[in-house]
Amino acid sequence: MSMQKTSDKPLVTLDLCGLNCPAPLLGAKHVIDDLRPGDVMRLISDCPGTPDDLFAWSRHSGNEVIGTDKLGGRRVAYTIKRGASSAARPVANVTLDIRGVSCPGPIIEAKKLLDGMRAGEVLHLVSNCPGSPDDVNSWVRSTGLELVAKQEMAPGTYEFFIRKAG
Repeated sequence: MSMQKTSDKPLVTLDLCGLNCPAPLLGAKHVIDDLRPGDVMRLISDCPGTPDDLFAWSRHSGNEVIGTDKLGGRRVAYTIKRGASSAARPVANVTLDIRGVSCPGPIIEAKKLLDGMRAGEVLHLVSNCPGSPDDVNSWVRSTGLELVAKQEMAPGTYEFFIRKAG
């Protein structure tokens, strides 16, 4: 384990290469539970089951896998952000699962739905378009919508919870 001092980098790096699942997930959970909300850790694993374990765990724990980097061979680095201890999945009024549609399709369809929603209601948008994280961030900033939560549900598949402004 190595510690880093820069706030924009992971505070802790945990290299669990050579260990089979569920050891990488258990190690990540043990370390992240000791971090403060918003702190970031990096987990390095070569177990092929780690991504499934981490993404399933993040959906239920309030923590967020904010990045994955292939390091060579089977080694992958997962950047994980500690969520608030009481983090719960936002409640959505409408879900739009638009996997398989290229950008700007997810934004266009989300806008159509949000136009028909009332102020304060939340849209749950699911997309696997690689440009969707940047597109949604820009769109929300330019329109006054509120991005309540976002996370990578699985490698390359993102979910966004967008609240219509009132």
